[in-house]
Amino acid sequence: MTVHVSTPTGQAPTGLGRWGRLALHAVLLTGTLLMITPFLVMLVVSLIPQEAFLARDFSPANFSLNNFAETFRQVPFGRYYFNSTVVSVSVTIGQILVSSLAAFAFARLRFRGRDALFLLYLATLMIPFPVTLIPNFLIIRGLGWYDSYPALIVPGFFSVFSTFLLRQYYRGLPMELDEAARMDGASSLRIWWQIVLPLSGPVLAALAIFVFQGVWNDFLWPLVVTTSVEMRTIPVGLNSFVGQYSTAWGLLMAGSVIALLPVLVIYILAQRWFVEGITLSGMGGR
Repeated sequence: MTVHVSTPTGQAPTGLGRWGRLALHAVLLTGTLLMITPFLVMLVVSLIPQEAFLARDFSPANFSLNNFAETFRQVPFGRYYFNSTVVSVSVTIGQILVSSLAAFAFARLRFRGRDALFLLYLATLMIPFPVTLIPNFLIIRGLGWYDSYPALIVPGFFSVFSTFLLRQYYRGLPMELDEAARMDGASSLRIWWQIVLPLSGPVLAALAIFVFQGVWNDFLWPLVVTTSVEMRTIPVGLNSFVGQYSTAWGLLMAGSVIALLPVLVIYILAQRWFVEGITLSGMGGR
């Protein structure tokens, strides 16, 4: 005997009942609130004066934009912003170019020892950054780059993670494209530039967001290789509001809000490419 189960018109059958959906929405809402609470606290603290914060007086009557203006008067925050922008954009472009070339070689070219070399290259991911911090610093100082833009930019061009991510994507592209291009006389470099890169828009966009955010928020490396106020980036510059005996919380949070805006805007504008790139590159868990 066949039993037919009818569903209301316009509604798809689902494995969750009414209470199950309510529970799911409650969990999602709770998670969302937990995630945005730190940002709300940061925004509120940035809008109140130091005296009101110490008195725990968070009434809307104390809200003002004075902390944002004072941030630029207390320190050369505009210079920090300029340095972070130059470094982040330069490292993002350089790392994508270098990693893309390396990934193309590991994924599309055939040469002796390719897989063994890639495994050795990939093994460096297990080395913590603090282990290589001092050797990298000695190299930078030996090159005479200390407290300069090359010290902040050039080491960021090389990334094992970016190479691995792009290699995984390039391996999914049909090799027939390369073979057809070589029959037409195209070199490897031309294949990379005119065939592989145009087909890699989503994954390159996702990688660009990863790299830009990482460099923009980096604190340790700029702190180690710079000493002058003129070369500080935003994370190091924000530390100026933290004193030995007190912290200017309003100014610190105002500077943090200003520092957050570029990353937030970039993510909103490139959100579709970001999600698509994560899915196509194999990092989406599928």
